[in-house]
Amino acid sequence: MNIAVVGVGYVGLVTGAVFADLGNMVVCVDNLPEKVEMLRKGKMPFYEPGLEEMVNRNMEEKRLVFSTDTCDAVRRSEIIFIAVGTPPKETGETDLSYVEAVAEEIGKNINDYKIVVNKSTVPVGTGDFVKHIIDRFKPADIEVDVVSNPEFLAEGTAIRDALAPDRIVIGAPNKRVAMKLIELYSTMEKPMVVTSVRSAEIIKYASNAFLATKISFINSIANLCEEVGADIEEVTRGVGLDDRIGGKFLRAGIGYGGSCFPKDTESLLHVSRKYGAEINILSETIRINKEQPKRLVKKAEQALDGLGGKTVAALGLSFKPGTDDLRDSCALSIIDRLLEAGATVRAYDPMAMEKCRPRYPALVYCKDEFDAAAGADALFLLTEWNTFRNMNFHTLKKVMKGDCIFDGRNIYNPAVVRRAGFRYFGVGRSLGV
Repeated sequence: MNIAVVGVGYVGLVTGAVFADLGNMVVCVDNLPEKVEMLRKGKMPFYEPGLEEMVNRNMEEKRLVFSTDTCDAVRRSEIIFIAVGTPPKETGETDLSYVEAVAEEIGKNINDYKIVVNKSTVPVGTGDFVKHIIDRFKPADIEVDVVSNPEFLAEGTAIRDALAPDRIVIGAPNKRVAMKLIELYSTMEKPMVVTSVRSAEIIKYASNAFLATKISFINSIANLCEEVGADIEEVTRGVGLDDRIGGKFLRAGIGYGGSCFPKDTESLLHVSRKYGAEINILSETIRINKEQPKRLVKKAEQALDGLGGKTVAALGLSFKPGTDDLRDSCALSIIDRLLEAGATVRAYDPMAMEKCRPRYPALVYCKDEFDAAAGADALFLLTEWNTFRNMNFHTLKKVMKGDCIFDGRNIYNPAVVRRAGFRYFGVGRSLGV
């Protein structure tokens, strides 16, 4: 099929590359010439394992091209995916201005029947909104159908998620359109859920908000564990083995971040209030997540008798391993508080430091974890990169000045850490001694 993907951010670029890899002819369009030129040279605007190889392979095989010409892309394509950003406003409402602009461009340049697919994460009712915008600008004798086809990509595993999804959700206005999307995805041989457009729009938000709620719930249980002397690792093991619950996203830590969970949870809460069906549990989910990073810093203030004048090693800057994405990173929330308290922060992250430098010029950027820890009074583990998991604590002890380790992701065995001569502080685990 001939496919256009408008927007080459995270979702758009992965979507376009994967569809090309499945044998389709794909044009990815963006209004930033410098980004398009970068991609034409085979350079990626962000880090995602396997993406650069897939993009370059499909460009070489002439199945994937990058362009700034929306008009041409619309005219030559059967299916047009909208994959532009939908950032939050201050109220939590989703900003649809980029989606609206693309819908207007499609309407002005449409030359025959098209299927327009909302791939961007958008609130319920956006399909009708996009259809209305296109209808306002298109010729009266040309038909268009608008579909909701939400993505469920996790940064760091996006290629795998796109090629082997748990399910493919197709929110279509009629059977003919649904069958066209089913044909597009048929080679994946994965479960397909065909719904109304509005149901598909809600499925995306409900999925992310539920996972965010699961994280905040287990973090609340972790906080209780600290007060009563229980161990959250033992608790989550016992809870997660219940197949009605499962162990995924049942890991206590400093909270969730990234481009999806914070934004989508806020947006669903806003929509629920708008329609008079407020989902009160989401208010608590959001509040708990905002409070969680503060707790680890408070432990450090108590253990170190204040943070002013102290040197702290921060391992991890991105919101999760496998990506250089800093959006709503809980690691950065903690670093903000460390800096505000007067600490010097020596930081290391395998992928995210270059993106972090302009935003945090006050940090000391280091070549590896031991360089970051050199002379530090305390070490904060903030992002669970694999390179940090098998830490040589005896080497760490030699380079550090202090003896406190604050494990924001509970990846270390407290007994091992303490045997090396450190005081260990995790989340929902017994206090360091």
